[in-house]
Amino acid sequence: MPVGPGPEGSHERPAARPGARLSAGLLYTDGVALTPTTGWGVLHLFCRLAPDLDAAALRKAVAAAESDGYQVVLVALLGHKADLGLMALGPDVWRLRRLQTEAGAAGAVPIQSYVSVTEVSEYAAGIPEEMRQARLFPHLPPEGKAAFCFYPMSKRRGEGYNWYALEYEARKALMMGHGKVGRTFHGRVLQVITGSTGLDDYEWGVTLFGVHPDDLKDCVYEMRFDEASARYAEFGPFYTGMVGTLDEVLDALGVLGA
Repeated sequence: MPVGPGPEGSHERPAARPGARLSAGLLYTDGVALTPTTGWGVLHLFCRLAPDLDAAALRKAVAAAESDGYQVVLVALLGHKADLGLMALGPDVWRLRRLQTEAGAAGAVPIQSYVSVTEVSEYAAGIPEEMRQARLFPHLPPEGKAAFCFYPMSKRRGEGYNWYALEYEARKALMMGHGKVGRTFHGRVLQVITGSTGLDDYEWGVTLFGVHPDDLKDCVYEMRFDEASARYAEFGPFYTGMVGTLDEVLDALGVLGA
């Protein structure tokens, strides 16, 4: 089961563990866990599969992370950018790094990645506690939503439109309108927005889970007309695919005997 939040939205920090030597010959040590003060660490890995991929070792790495209470979403990616997508969430970023190391040693080599943390937006103060917990500690992947999309984004800081030059109340009003558009896709698309300012090249990571692929397209298209996006949003590359079990994903990728 996933590691759950503790009192007042916090979580218990994992107990210190002694160093353990990995099969790849690398030393993994996390005598002191490194955790966000609120929420979870999030790691997206977009991998190319090595010709000598060790499916059993990859399965063992994913199972070990899940047994430690971490969530691992597995994606068969469409297009040329990468083969396998992994989205891992949990409290200790040392443990996320261990999964990355073990997956790479098994032959799932990251060619692109994204690092972020779960968060509650500064414009969402006062939301019900149930919603706050769902944003800080989501349960993924959502049932019945196998269409997947990830992209990073930032707010524009140009001469004509500078998000950070706006007063707080103006920014809040824009984000309220932005959220209203997003809520029209409730039931069709689950949006997971994670913060990455100072952690990666963009300011947020956006992970979408949809019932159908065109649900993702419609959601992104409609939200781009909103002023918060039309004037102030800048987007990075998109990664799209299908969520499945590891066996389903490896089968889609042509890994024989997975």
